[in-house]
Amino acid sequence: MNISNQEYGELAKRMSPPSAMYKTLPLSFVIGGGICVLGEALLNLYGMLGLSQDDAGALTSMTLIFLSALFTGLKLYDRIAQHAGAGTLVPITGFANSVVSPALDFKSEGYVLGLGAKMFVIAGPVIVYGISASIIYGIIYYITTLF
Repeated sequence: MNISNQEYGELAKRMSPPSAMYKTLPLSFVIGGGICVLGEALLNLYGMLGLSQDDAGALTSMTLIFLSALFTGLKLYDRIAQHAGAGTLVPITGFANSVVSPALDFKSEGYVLGLGAKMFVIAGPVIVYGISASIIYGIIYYITTLF
């Protein structure tokens, strides 16, 4: 079946349910903001416990990653994401979810070919791009500081 781009666009528009942005945008903002508030509360808590700013920041990141992975494993993260939409993509929690979710989906295929191979299906390109960009930036920075 060959259809033109215009026909495909019309078909996709007819078949796609309309988005209730009036409902999803505020929820996305509130839940994403709530994740950030939780991060700030953890940072302040760890600071009050006597940790340095760097140590408190590292422990806050580890706690948010752990909670995101735990909620993904308990299938709570997906339920929250259904209501919050992009609000759950707050970088550190969304990234942890994108690593854990495929790992859980493919764990039945074994530890090496399932869990190990599929863990970075979504997050892998982000990691590769980040490393590549940092190397290129480092080279450019080094060259510019020579002069």
